[in-house]
Amino acid sequence: MSTYTPQRVLVVDDNPDMCAALARLLAHLGYEVETARDGNQALDIHRGRAVAVVITDIFMPGKEGMETIQAFKAEWPALRVIAMSGGGDVARGSYLDAALHIGADAVLQKPFSLASLRAALGPVG
Repeated sequence: MSTYTPQRVLVVDDNPDMCAALARLLAHLGYEVETARDGNQALDIHRGRAVAVVITDIFMPGKEGMETIQAFKAEWPALRVIAMSGGGDVARGSYLDAALHIGADAVLQKPFSLASLRAALGPVG
């Protein structure tokens, strides 16, 4: 007898409303979701119980998104990391491109569609 274990996704954002909304959406899609307010908390969560995907905001207090991406990729190179930002054209043209350059596997410009989220998640597992 096999049991289904949903893939774990970690959402990292200092905005509690964004975390809650994304957690609800991901849960609806069948994922198990953890949330963190910054990169340091996210790393602690992943070290305690690994996740399949990290979705991190770029701009946060504490360990911000770029540092978070670098830390995750340095310690777990195969871990899927998605960067997101609502910083407008500057973020899309520069910060999100930089996130890809330092190791993010995908980027999302806030607000993003369900289709964009699914595409960014890619094959998980």
